[in-house]
Amino acid sequence: MTDIPTTDPQTMGYEAARDELVSIVRQLESGQAPLEDTIALWERGEALAARCRTILNDAQSRLEKAAAPANDAG
Repeated sequence: MTDIPTTDPQTMGYEAARDELVSIVRQLESGQAPLEDTIALWERGEALAARCRTILNDAQSRLEKAAAPANDAG
């Protein structure tokens, strides 16, 4: 059985979630994990990817809001 972290992805920062996701992708690409582990890794990877997307989308929204006053003044 592959050791899958139990930290809630929703509590993770971007870098930690990204790094764990990269590790999971490497494990999945190796093709060495048993089926049940592969499924668990895939599910964990999906949750981590969603967390990364949320953080990036939030950052983009913040940047757009910060740039909006400058764009309106021009």
